[in-house]
Amino acid sequence: MNKTRTGLIAALDIGSSKICCLLAHPLNGGGVRVIGTGHHASKGVRGGAVIDMDAAQNATLTAVSAAEELAGERIREVVVNVSGGNLSSETYNVELAISGREINDTDMRKALAQGNSIQHDADREILHCLPVGYSLDSARGIRDPRGMFAETLGVDINVISARTATLRNLANCLGRCHLDIEIAVAAPYASGLACLVEDEVDLGVTIVDMGGGTTTIAVFYDGEVIHADSIPVGGQHVTSDIARGLSTSLAHAERMKTLYGSAIPSPSDERELIDVPLIGEENTNQPNHVPRSLLNGIIRPRMEETFELVRSRLEVAGMDRVSGRRLVLTGGASQLQGARELATLVLEKQVRMGRPMRINGLAEATSGPAFSTCAGLVRFAAERHADVRDQLDAIPARRWRTIFPYQSLAKREFLMIPPSSTFSPPTFVRHSVTTTIPCNSPTYVWRLV
Repeated sequence: MNKTRTGLIAALDIGSSKICCLLAHPLNGGGVRVIGTGHHASKGVRGGAVIDMDAAQNATLTAVSAAEELAGERIREVVVNVSGGNLSSETYNVELAISGREINDTDMRKALAQGNSIQHDADREILHCLPVGYSLDSARGIRDPRGMFAETLGVDINVISARTATLRNLANCLGRCHLDIEIAVAAPYASGLACLVEDEVDLGVTIVDMGGGTTTIAVFYDGEVIHADSIPVGGQHVTSDIARGLSTSLAHAERMKTLYGSAIPSPSDERELIDVPLIGEENTNQPNHVPRSLLNGIIRPRMEETFELVRSRLEVAGMDRVSGRRLVLTGGASQLQGARELATLVLEKQVRMGRPMRINGLAEATSGPAFSTCAGLVRFAAERHADVRDQLDAIPARRWRTIFPYQSLAKREFLMIPPSSTFSPPTFVRHSVTTTIPCNSPTYVWRLV
């Protein structure tokens, strides 16, 4: 269940090509209204990760200050995106013995808490722990099992994580800007919240967010995000290929890509000539003309490679059929001419362009595909899309008690599970490997809060 947010919302999209900040207020009748916008060319960020702390700090401060000045507000916490850090998504199944009685809030809390205690690699941090489905005695498709009778309660939980070092560097950069991270959100998850309609989320859809340094993927089905991934290839790689292939500067390469570039060739490409300033040349009286076909011949292979990687990742994860034939393309790099048509050919799906929806107050300059992630962060914060950690807080604790806190990137609480006399041991199922946790004595697990 989603929670309604009150108060100022601050969303910060730290990307490889731009840094964007949106400030918004929730509306009484639902929805949000943007009251402040700021964006600046990104510096010190590559592939969604901070590589130069000082440069990233200055660019972030510029974007945030512009939004604060426009809104007349000052912020201390931000909802920030994570597009780098090698995003990964794994689905776990947690089973809890009920013994034929009615399922209540306590049973739900036990099952969700055990799912949240799943061990993960030491160098990774959990971003989201999302319940994506319930089952009763192997009968799937249960929306809310409370009040039902069963022998076994099962919960499918999608755990999305990123590298701890990437998140720590991001937190350190924002700390130097005197900002705290309210919550970190996977970039494709946020983009999906901004661009997708309800029917797409229910029937199955893949959203591909093509940024400057990364291309991120999320699969939605039955109202939930069931998979997330990232590829370290983006629009800046196309620009770099053009600069290398035509011996021009990155600035001129970006300009030519935007004005003349296309991922799909046309019959007139051989006849059209474009001016390519050579890098380091001081004499501009001798223009260097090349056919447009040469430019597009550099762009298409890189775009094809990106979409081939997307298809490969979906096939490896087993999500190519689950997501159906619908695909939404968004992000700044998706605005390249012919990108939609090429994606249709390579991915063999019905492709549409996605842009932020259902957000009031967005200026025309910030309502395009390049701002989908930042708009999605606003929607995430406004609706407080609940994951396991939120549901643990929402369900009454009853016999649970806190032992002691442990502080890292996110606050953790250790919880005590009662002995087996009052609690049946759960079963974890991961990649067809089953492990039973003994509960003959009190067992301590942690949850994020």
